[in-house]
Amino acid sequence: MIVCCCNAIRETEVRDAARTGACTVGQVYARKGCKVKCGSCLPFARAIIAEELDAIAANPAKVAA
Repeated sequence: MIVCCCNAIRETEVRDAARTGACTVGQVYARKGCKVKCGSCLPFARAIIAEELDAIAANPAKVAA
C-alpha cells in the first residue's frame, strides 16, 4: 500500500525503516532521500511507525535475533 503519494513511499518501506531505528516520519523520509511534501501521509505514517515501535517494545528479543 502506498503511504505517501508525493514520494511513492510504500507501507513496507515505512515499516522497514521503523524496524531499523527510524522513530519519526522525518527519519523515515530522510532514509528514502526525500522530505514530506503535502503532509496528507503524516497520520498514516505515524501510526505505522508507532505500531512497529510497539511491536519492538513488546518483543525485543525477536528484534535482536
